[in-house]
Amino acid sequence: MNLLEELVPSIIGWAFYIFQILLIIYILMSWVPQAKDSPIGIGIGKIVEPYLSIFRRFIPPIAMIDFSPIVAIIAIRFVQQGVFAIWIWIVSLL
Repeated sequence: MNLLEELVPSIIGWAFYIFQILLIIYILMSWVPQAKDSPIGIGIGKIVEPYLSIFRRFIPPIAMIDFSPIVAIIAIRFVQQGVFAIWIWIVSLL
């Protein structure tokens, strides 16, 4: 059980980290013309856009600047902390 207690949080942490990196890459790709239309941009978009679309429904662009990715990154950090808290609670029950 000790290996499981250490391995699961590590895998979860890396998954959240990789997703945050993909979010940042996708945001930076919006500054480069036609970067989102490349095969890499399309692939990252398929992973990131469903999550960003949640925030874009509630946060409209202000003066042509989209602030929803910033809120999305902050929200994913809170979700990550919540998942870790739930994992700690589950492990403490066992």
